[in-house]
This record gives sequence, C-alpha cells and structure tokens, in this order.
Amino acid sequence: MAVVVVGRVEGVIANNMNITGKIKECIIIGDPVEHSLSPVMHNAAYQELGLEGQYVFKAERVKSGEVGKMVNRVRKEGVRGLTCTAPHKEEVMQYLDEIDPIAKKIGAVNTVVNDNGVLKGYNTDWLGTVVPLEKVTELAGKKVALLGAGGAARAMAYGVVEKGAELKIYNRTVEKAKELASELGCRAGSLDEIREVKDCNIILNSTAVGMGERTGESLVPEKYLTDKHIVMDAVYVPLKTKLLTDAQLKGAQIILGTEMLLCQGVAQFELYTGEKAPEEVMRRAIEEPLLVCK
Repeated sequence: MAVVVVGRVEGVIANNMNITGKIKECIIIGDPVEHSLSPVMHNAAYQELGLEGQYVFKAERVKSGEVGKMVNRVRKEGVRGLTCTAPHKEEVMQYLDEIDPIAKKIGAVNTVVNDNGVLKGYNTDWLGTVVPLEKVTELAGKKVALLGAGGAARAMAYGVVEKGAELKIYNRTVEKAKELASELGCRAGSLDEIREVKDCNIILNSTAVGMGERTGESLVPEKYLTDKHIVMDAVYVPLKTKLLTDAQLKGAQIILGTEMLLCQGVAQFELYTGEKAPEEVMRRAIEEPLLVCK
C-alpha cells in the first residue's frame, strides 16, 4: 500500500546533536509493549544509514505510575529518545521540560527528545493519521467517525479537525469523548450510536479492539460498512483486523495500521537522529514479519 512521503515537517524536526562514540539509546515504553514493531523499524533504519554503531532502539514495559521513574532514568543515563505508547502518552507530559505547541494542543506526547538533559515532548501520531489519509482523499469537509478517546484518539482527532474534517468521536465512556470534543470543537457520542457511521466518509479506530485478547472483535457491526467508506485502524497486530477485513469485504478502501506506525515513525526517527529517514526500508521492516505471521 503506497503512502505519501513524510518529509521534514516544520516545527517537528529537531536539530541533530553532536554524535560521539557512545551509543545513544532510544526506548519505547508501554504496557503492554511486547507487540511493538518500533524497535524493528528504527533499528532497520539505523542499519540502512550506517548508524547502528551510534544508535540502538529498545522496548521496555513500564506500568502506569512508573513513568516518572523512567523519565528520571532518561535524564540520568542520557537516553536520547523516549517513545511513549499506550497508556503513557498523557501521563508523561507532566515530567517534561518543554512541550511542542502541537503536542500541547493534542494533549498527548508520543516522542520525547533529550537534548543535553532538556526533555522536549512532541506528537508525531497526528502525521501518522493525516499523511496516509491524504494519499487517498482530501479531508476538508469529510464526515469522520473516530472510535475511542484516549491518547491515540487525541492525535487522530487533532489531525482530521486541523485538516477541516467534520468529526464525531464515539467512546464507551461518553464523558471522555465529550471532553476531547470540547477541546477540538467537534461532536461526541456513545458507542450505542455507532449506526451513524454508515453515513460517514471515513471511519478511524484508535482503540485496542482488534488486537490481543480482543483479536477478532470490531466495534463496528459489518452491516454499517459500505463501499463508500475509507476505514483506517491504528491496530497493526494483526496486520488486518476484523474491522479492516469486514470493510474490505464490503468494498471499502482500507488503510492498514502499519501506515500510521510508519508515518509517525519517520518523523520520530528524524527527531531522534536529525537524519532523513529511509522510509521504504522502515516499511519493509514492519510489514515483512506481519506478512509471515498471517
């Protein structure tokens, strides 16, 4: 599946730090985190550019409430980059020295850059949403349904609203959806209203439904999917979730979760290294193991 090239985004790409002989660690934290393909993606890119002796990307499971301890370690040990996945994208913000204006508006950070002890938070997830979508459609004026209201949803919501889409957020806890909607000037509702998605142009899933113990599940009943939809899932393990499988069978255009992972990862790689990311190498690195596991 082809996607738009993510280049250097103004306000997102940081200046490269002076590289010494010491290997700079970049770490992704989450709970769980074992499923993450970020280490595979970033390490493949380091190897492609001859940076494997200067950078290494690892994964560590960190439970809620232990993020502050991890951030202290980042400062103490000089960890270059901290990637945050669920459920840490909001909690990490309180421990940072600076937060990029876009990340502040989104209310979630997925990328922390350590420049000589100064920790600055960014959000590249919104790029992972809008870049693949804009490859297949213009977002201005489109009716978008977003499932979920957590950290990933914040970035997805910001991205489509910023591009002029008409968004409604559907969440199990309606109050949380309304809170996010009020921040971005869009609408919110309960998953009990999910039938409304049949009249939308785009459906986005930001929840974990479709992976792990919920593999084989979908928040959208098949009967509400049509060949007029564009359906994107943030879940990338499995490569094709039930939501995407159902949508494809109905003739809808689907966007795999690997595209979101790739596009946010390209911007993140450039933040950490200051180097132009080898996108095709990164794409192959994340798609090949998933294709093998199909």
